[in-house]
Amino acid sequence: MIKQIITYPTPPSLQFSAPVRSYNDEVSEIIQDLKDTLLKNSLEGLAAFQIGSPLNVVVIKKEDDSFLVLLNPNVVFMQGKIRTKEITGYFPELSAEVDRYEKISVVYEDEDMKSQVLKAEGEFAILLQRKIDYTFGSSFINKLDPQEKEFFKQKLEFGEDITQNQTCSTTYKRDYIKKTIDFLIIAMVFVLVASFFTPSDIDMWSYQVYLLTSVLVLNIVYFFYAQYESRSSIACSSCQIGNIIGTVTLSLLRMSAVVLLSYFLI
Repeated sequence: MIKQIITYPTPPSLQFSAPVRSYNDEVSEIIQDLKDTLLKNSLEGLAAFQIGSPLNVVVIKKEDDSFLVLLNPNVVFMQGKIRTKEITGYFPELSAEVDRYEKISVVYEDEDMKSQVLKAEGEFAILLQRKIDYTFGSSFINKLDPQEKEFFKQKLEFGEDITQNQTCSTTYKRDYIKKTIDFLIIAMVFVLVASFFTPSDIDMWSYQVYLLTSVLVLNIVYFFYAQYESRSSIACSSCQIGNIIGTVTLSLLRMSAVVLLSYFLI
């Protein structure tokens, strides 16, 4: 029977899998459920833990489309380290860089409850390690280094498989708007200074009002466009909102200072 695979944020109902003591109808049924669910979802392997079963059972689909059934699997030998990009069933469509062993040996029991030893390397070894993790109530998130774990938390927050090159950029198109605002504020200061050297019949205040309006409009444009631009790089949208607000606030303070001086002096 096809079962639903437990996915984030639903917490697993178990902390770790219980060992299979004897091969019975319950074990046989779970194995068939794993095969059906595995095929339905086009997966390479599945642990009973992933469908809410307490039994320590892992089923792997082999290249010839037959199945490898492992009861009570346990990694007893590890050699070599390899860093791999993985996607796990508990966090669908989200990947992470995980450190794994390149070669392993696994002891397990087959469907006749006979002890077996399996040596694996490369992608097959990684697949076995991923599935056996689930028998301990774990997933790759518990194997991530601190930096990768923090980055993966961002992926969980945004629900998208962002990549490292999507982290905060150092240049934005909104910077051109900010430069224009800064230029207009400098122009306001220039008008204020120029008012001391121009005939009284020249209405310098009207120029100041024009510049003031332009600065206000551009700040509004900057605020909304900057948020849109940050969302295009979702890894940094949360940290950029503070920068955006700070930039707009500082700009308005500068503008207000020049306007107040202009009001009393022009």
